[in-house]
Amino acid sequence: MSSVRLTKSRVERLTPATREYSVQDTMVPSLSVRVYPSGTKTWVSTISGRKIALGKNIVMSLDDARQACLRRHVEGIAPRRDVPVYQAFVLNMWRPTWSTRCKLTTVKGRDFVLTRQLLPTFGVFRLDRITRKVIDDWFDAYSGVAPGGANFALQILRQSLNHALERDLIAINPACSVRSNRRPKMTRFLSRDEIRRLNAALDQYVEEPYSAQADIIRLLLLTGCRKMEIVGLKRREVADQRLRLEDSKTGPRTVYLSPEAQVVIERRLIASGLYGEYVFPSLRNPERPLSKNLNLWYRIRRDIGIEDVRLHDLRHSYASQCVMAGVPLPVVSRLLGHSQCSMTLRYAHVADKDIANAAERIGTRMVAFLNGE
Repeated sequence: MSSVRLTKSRVERLTPATREYSVQDTMVPSLSVRVYPSGTKTWVSTISGRKIALGKNIVMSLDDARQACLRRHVEGIAPRRDVPVYQAFVLNMWRPTWSTRCKLTTVKGRDFVLTRQLLPTFGVFRLDRITRKVIDDWFDAYSGVAPGGANFALQILRQSLNHALERDLIAINPACSVRSNRRPKMTRFLSRDEIRRLNAALDQYVEEPYSAQADIIRLLLLTGCRKMEIVGLKRREVADQRLRLEDSKTGPRTVYLSPEAQVVIERRLIASGLYGEYVFPSLRNPERPLSKNLNLWYRIRRDIGIEDVRLHDLRHSYASQCVMAGVPLPVVSRLLGHSQCSMTLRYAHVADKDIANAAERIGTRMVAFLNGE
């Protein structure tokens, strides 16, 4: 921590860095300004080793911050609530704020991270004793095993400590300045030839236990649905040449079926019999859906030479074909069931060639106008 006589202009000139840092005031040594990577600047009072956030500089002036800091020295540190350990805070104060509002799959995902990573690592720490170093050591070790999992766990840790910050249980959130692991972009589109080879390979599997898996893969490509939206599809969700999904990732939504997709659905309704809840029932227990582990996919992609393609990339391929066919992005967003149109922008570059050609045609037309033709 550097020290300088703070002035209003000096504080305003402080620029954010990749990590948060503090500058101590030499006039009132127990006062410092903490600068976050986001650009936020907060006055912090340090008394007897305890850091207390006084307020943001855009709300509290430097003079007011110095007076508040000195007043704390004279009056003593105001009594505070006992700071709980992380496990008690998470289970009793933070988790109840979201566990009843989130989807069951979201709750299970967060609870998995809590029980496997965060509670075993930070559970016994008092909230104000969870330091940047403690977080760095855990994050570096976990990143060496599962970089993506470490990123998700760090996100959950940040959210929980933000709640502690809002409740004035800690002065800063040490997880905010920890940088997530860089992850490669995973978007992959099937070419026209790859789609043709995939379809030909699926045609080879007309008998159980693989015909159901083959039809699921076909529907993923023909509808752009997520895997579990098709694997867990219920008979009552099929109606009027469309799927009325009761509980997708973004909530209830309607999927409009092409004639080809309708043929596949009708075939599966007949194959699954007149009874049962699921369009793709388990062969062992018809009261349950087919397993989500579609082993046929790994066999097919190896056979046709597309081992770098994930099953989810069939959804990307559906979206890319929509864009290249000239379907407006807001419509593509509705087809995919995105909660925000901005999520669909990743596919905008697919039509760059078409846009370039359009720009060339428009330019030629404008030149003709300028020349009076």
